[in-house]
Amino acid sequence: MASKRKIAVLVGSLRKDSFNRKTATALAGLASDELALEIVEIGQLPFYSEDTEAAGAPAPWKEFRDRIRAADAVLFATPEYNRSVPGVLKNAIDVGSRPYGQSVWDGKPAAVISVSPGAIGGFGANHHLRQSLVFLNMPAMQQPEAYVGGADKLFDEAGRIVNDKTREFLQGFMKSFVSWIDMNRRK
Repeated sequence: MASKRKIAVLVGSLRKDSFNRKTATALAGLASDELALEIVEIGQLPFYSEDTEAAGAPAPWKEFRDRIRAADAVLFATPEYNRSVPGVLKNAIDVGSRPYGQSVWDGKPAAVISVSPGAIGGFGANHHLRQSLVFLNMPAMQQPEAYVGGADKLFDEAGRIVNDKTREFLQGFMKSFVSWIDMNRRK
């Protein structure tokens, strides 16, 4: 059996009770013992600016970059804002990709799940994020695609998934992610 893989989880919603945060927490509980999922907070990151970088990267950027660098893979859980990813998630991607030539994302296997109360489950954000992952040289898991709609009806008061089919799908998603990581992570 391979060693436990460290998975950095980025949640694209800052709302404490967001559906994507609930999903990320649920995925941690559904994942096999082979994975250790940890949410890496992104709301505290100052906006990326090359001028700020030149003056000396702020401590939150350094800490964020170190946590991503230490991860074996990255799981993105994002809502859809205006057919794209939230600005806070895009900022985190930018912070991690700089300075040029020192991207913490390079070569890290990734998976994307988008969660929304809407019927198409954040399809636009999911695919828009994948465009960035191609440039960042992050092999993104292609199947199963994960667009979870109806999120406002998926959780009980304790944040547990109440829909059996969704729970089974998410377990399969995480099982596939283990295989994807093993196929794509750098040794």
